[in-house]
Amino acid sequence: MSAKAISEQTGKEFLYKHISPSAAVQNRFHYATVTAETDWDRLTQENQWLLTKRLVVKPDQLIKRRGKLGLVGINLDLQGVKDWVKTHMMKDTTVGRAKGVLKNFLIEPFVPHKQEEEFYVCIYAVREGDVVLFHHEGGVEVGDVDAKALKLTVAVNDKISEEQVKEQLLSHVPEDKKGVLASFIVGLFNLYEDLYFTYLEINPLVVTSDGVYVLDMAAKIDATADFICKSKWGDVEFPPPFGREAYPEEAYIADLDAKSGASLKLTLLNPQGRIWTMVAGGGASVVYSDTICDLGGVDELANYGEYSGAPSEQQTYDYAKTILSLMTREKHPQGKVLIIGGSIANFTNVAATFKGIVRAIKDYQEPLKEHEVKIFVRRGGPNYQEGLRVMGEIGKTTGIPIHVFGTETHMTAIVGMALGHRPIPNLPPMAAHTANFLLNASNNTVTPANTRTASFSEPKMANDVSPAKKSKAGLPADAQASSGCSGGMEAKATTLFSNHTKAIVWGMQTRAVQGMLDFDYVCSREEPSVAAMVYPFTGDHKQKFYWGHKEILLPVYKNMADAMKKHPQVDVMISFASLRSAFDSTVEAMQYPQIHTIAIIAEGIPEAQTRKMIKMADEKGVTIIGPATVGGIKPGCFKIGNTGGMLDNILASKLYRPGSVAYVSRSGGMSNELNNIISRTTDGVYEGVAIGGDRYPGSTFMDHVLRYQDTPGIKMIVVLGEIGGTDEYKICQGIKEDRITKPVVCWCIGTCATMFASEVQFGHAGACANQASETAVAKNQALRDAGAYVPKSFDELGDLIRTVYDELVASGTIVPAQEVPPPTVPMDYSWARELGLIRKPASFMTSICDERGQELIYAGMGITEVFKEEMGIGGVLGLLWFQRRLPRYACQFIEMCLMVTADHGPAVSGAHNTIVCARAGKDLISSLTSGLLTIGDRFGGALDAAAKQFSKAFDSGMLPMDFVNKMKKDGKLIMGIGHRVKSINNPDMRVQILKDFVKQHFPSTQLLDYALDVEKITTSKKPNLILNVDGFIGVSFVDLLRTCGGFTRDEADEFVEIGALNGIFVLGRSMGFIGHYLDQKRLKQGLYRHPWDDISYVLPEHMSM
Repeated sequence: MSAKAISEQTGKEFLYKHISPSAAVQNRFHYATVTAETDWDRLTQENQWLLTKRLVVKPDQLIKRRGKLGLVGINLDLQGVKDWVKTHMMKDTTVGRAKGVLKNFLIEPFVPHKQEEEFYVCIYAVREGDVVLFHHEGGVEVGDVDAKALKLTVAVNDKISEEQVKEQLLSHVPEDKKGVLASFIVGLFNLYEDLYFTYLEINPLVVTSDGVYVLDMAAKIDATADFICKSKWGDVEFPPPFGREAYPEEAYIADLDAKSGASLKLTLLNPQGRIWTMVAGGGASVVYSDTICDLGGVDELANYGEYSGAPSEQQTYDYAKTILSLMTREKHPQGKVLIIGGSIANFTNVAATFKGIVRAIKDYQEPLKEHEVKIFVRRGGPNYQEGLRVMGEIGKTTGIPIHVFGTETHMTAIVGMALGHRPIPNLPPMAAHTANFLLNASNNTVTPANTRTASFSEPKMANDVSPAKKSKAGLPADAQASSGCSGGMEAKATTLFSNHTKAIVWGMQTRAVQGMLDFDYVCSREEPSVAAMVYPFTGDHKQKFYWGHKEILLPVYKNMADAMKKHPQVDVMISFASLRSAFDSTVEAMQYPQIHTIAIIAEGIPEAQTRKMIKMADEKGVTIIGPATVGGIKPGCFKIGNTGGMLDNILASKLYRPGSVAYVSRSGGMSNELNNIISRTTDGVYEGVAIGGDRYPGSTFMDHVLRYQDTPGIKMIVVLGEIGGTDEYKICQGIKEDRITKPVVCWCIGTCATMFASEVQFGHAGACANQASETAVAKNQALRDAGAYVPKSFDELGDLIRTVYDELVASGTIVPAQEVPPPTVPMDYSWARELGLIRKPASFMTSICDERGQELIYAGMGITEVFKEEMGIGGVLGLLWFQRRLPRYACQFIEMCLMVTADHGPAVSGAHNTIVCARAGKDLISSLTSGLLTIGDRFGGALDAAAKQFSKAFDSGMLPMDFVNKMKKDGKLIMGIGHRVKSINNPDMRVQILKDFVKQHFPSTQLLDYALDVEKITTSKKPNLILNVDGFIGVSFVDLLRTCGGFTRDEADEFVEIGALNGIFVLGRSMGFIGHYLDQKRLKQGLYRHPWDDISYVLPEHMSM
């Protein structure tokens, strides 16, 4: 959603902070907000003017016409304000059809003035620019300003001057006020543009001899411009419409949405309602709400919401558990229904998202049964059969009634089933995967001849494809001025795509590109439709893709200029740029006249930027599809990105060859649903475009309807309109004026909006009616009156399309042709594996860590749980090394071992090597590795060897003296015994610290006691033959593994055998080595050269002579 209403206090704060000082605004920052929790003493302390000025108080909750409703207290002192607030605070109030509670108030200074000093000013956005309305009579009785006010339209990219304002808006204003008003309006317009307002109304605006006073203000800002305006806006709070509470669950989902690349929306309408929805897709969510309301469920509809854009399993789980939590708080005497619906997804993995929903149902299975919840599911798209299977299984295992349907069922049929208006059919089991296209229907592995490029119902027409504009490849428009490019408006192409269309894809969207190539192949195109990719974050390179059965390479360029220059045949750009970079990349693409169509996929581009792109595109004759779209498709010729979904849906909807029906919709998901409906009711789709859900799509319904009207192969047109905007009225006009003569079947979704008491912003940014004419109900009636075919509801859309098509067939306008089977496209390995169709031995196996889910997992324990339990380094090491949650004392012992082995000075071999390497200018990794390579039985690596030797002797029953004698007889050193510096008379304090801890906390220390007995024998022979720190840690760790209760004897011995204990020294000493490296760098030590006098040169005598 883009345009969001802000509170009056927020709007005035923006104005006072950022309007030009020359605007002469008075009472800057003189406002105070009051709620039920307000401390009046503190408020007056922070706003001393409250004690001295006469005051005005009013609710600040997006309520219109407060003056007429008696909701403004005027010319009061502070006590009067307190009394007024007291009588209104937390009181139920009805405004129109909305019932709400007054709880937020705004106090401002009272401004004494005359009626003739009140004015009205409003600025709002339209497609072509911004409109400034001004009326010389403001206030409560302003009336119909649209009819009364003077109007100044400021085109996109244009500025206004004070002279313009005076001439066009201030003709009825006294001369002495024109100057200050003109200055204020210019400053207000600049503020409106700079802070990305979409609507800004001040009524009344008071002008006295002191200056300008902003009394009442209503405003909306473009919330998608947050990344541009954050420094000016700060943290903006968007209040809900009056009559609807702001629920914490809505804020939670909004936070999830902000952190996700997917779209997650939730609006609570009636938390006590019995009908709950969890719908995938912005357009589909509106259709389901419409159908519920059409079937009489408006008073029981609990929520509006949608999830789309391929949310992860975890995100879907979080969304679903929020819905389930809300719907299982209060019981309903009739039980409740949950509608999990959606259109046919283009790219969302349905099985993955359903797994998240299934997890939530498992967690809430008891409350769901207690509240008698019935669940109805309908979905299609990638891997939907697996998704429906798991949904059906969870119903069987939990005992919750879950009815599951796929693409064979009309999208909204489950609503009628859920509300008892139609029977629930018993469907046969569905296929378990989407691998229909593994079967070679044509028994041919090569691409067939190009036989299906014209309409499915008629021969190919020579003039059906208009060639793209010719231009000098790779040169921007300004470099071709001498070639005849003019600066005026250029005509746009009637035919956007042919079976020879070539495109550049902006963004590293390999899955979408592979989908386009598979579509090309199944359509029998001679060459891939993607010529190259542009990705500025890597260097030029080649990217591997499949063309049918063989691999091909597509070039990827760092900059667009190179791509355009090397591929002059390209005339389409598909932009997967992010909302932040889409504007710049689109503007750059339009500098190249070879480009005549641009598809912009990104959602959330600020409207001001979109309007600038539209203006530039109109001037250059470029057609823009989007923003906020999946794209479009022309069967047999070309598809944009992920449009049409995967190949099984392409085949099921017969999108590999043209039919006779063209459609245009706003929603991408609903466009795929139209593919399904049209393929089932007619001979198929000729072309389909989703223009996008934003308020100002790059191209309009009428743009495409006129193209379809002028395309001979198209025999009928389907339009899926939407609440918001007035584009559909242009279709009405075109039908009335006979500019459109082909049959038009049209339905505008969003009819439910007129039934809601408060305003609801639907999933698409443009899906909100700002006036009666923008409602879906009004537009459907206008289309019906104009002569379009309009069904009674979306449920009947397919039937009406079939009726119109059958009439065209009966009249001979359409002659259905023989089906031609498409070639086989092999399934990608990754997708086949996802569907469980193949298996292959894994190259690696791991049992300690899994990073694939929403959070990192250590040996089955989530990282959040690791921190919650304060497991520390020792606990993490226990999980990753031993796959166990070790006792607290064991974790502490591990951490102590790491501490005592961290370093032993610069003289030991490992530290010495690290220092020499660091001084040679090597990097950290090289220096650390140099030190680690010295670790072995002679230095630091004796932990494992000591553990093995002592364990073997102890386990065999050998006495300590016998063990010492045997090792001496065999000529072997006892690992872990002996130290170059420390002795029985100069003990190693590290060993002493560890010994005290082990003796106090370990359940048993049998092997340590054995080793200490051996030490008594060895030190009696030589004082420095002590049990050193390596030996102590080695034998103590064996005691730990054997006695902590977490391991069997075999498991404990296995860890010793595979070298786990040496890891303690390696990990600990790495800390010291890194310290020595950093120390040498910090001290800026130069290259080390060992001194001669510390080297004994022992050469043969004849050589020294």
